[in-house]
Amino acid sequence: MRVKIGDRVAGTFMQTWVAGEFSDQKSKSASGGAIDGLLAEYVTLHEDGVVHVPEHLSNEEAAALPCAAVTAWHALITEGKLKAGDTILVQGTGGVSVFAQLVGARVIATSSSDEKLERVRQLGAVEGINYKTTPNWDEQVWKLTDGVGVDHVVEVGGAGTLNKSLRAVRVGGGVSLIGVLTGVSGEISTASILHKNIRVQGIYVGSREMFEAMNLAIELHKMKPVIAQLFDFESAREALAYMESGAHFGKICIRFKI
Repeated sequence: MRVKIGDRVAGTFMQTWVAGEFSDQKSKSASGGAIDGLLAEYVTLHEDGVVHVPEHLSNEEAAALPCAAVTAWHALITEGKLKAGDTILVQGTGGVSVFAQLVGARVIATSSSDEKLERVRQLGAVEGINYKTTPNWDEQVWKLTDGVGVDHVVEVGGAGTLNKSLRAVRVGGGVSLIGVLTGVSGEISTASILHKNIRVQGIYVGSREMFEAMNLAIELHKMKPVIAQLFDFESAREALAYMESGAHFGKICIRFKI
């Protein structure tokens, strides 16, 4: 048995994606999508769909890991092969973008809030760009990288921002498409992908194997996710409204009374 009574565990986002390549069948096990999510007092999961959580994390901190953190790990470590000294561009200050800063690379962040940009600098980002006051943020990225571009972009906008990400990334760099906040379709500069030899990779969270590898790193370095705000179970609607407002920095957690 992988787990026993009393173990603290977290459910994997893709319940049947244990390891190996992604598949259409595995996508049908997405929590909160194809199957029920975890906003419930009790749930039943197969032992293959859970992982042990790092001991130094609280329940709420551990609950912040299965989606955003695994997505960041998949994008930057598993696929991105990020290494010391690389420069990455993260868009916004949501869960994935904040977790991306925990891997030790040089981080440039964008946001519409100067206050949030100051917070990401406190977490280790070297530069912050307000895309409201600097709409041509891709040009600013080029200046900050001496005309080279970043090694990797964590792209959460989708159609509305992808072309700027393609301009901001270096020749031979990579773009991880993890969100479509600005739209699901649009005109994309395929010439940029070709001429700059850019790797554009779709990232749909990740496998249990990735989750467990990430947890080893989190435990080793005693990392902790950023918690924006805690809500009790009875205030779940308020928590969802707070998420929709975009005012949060980090993860929103719902706490159950034990």
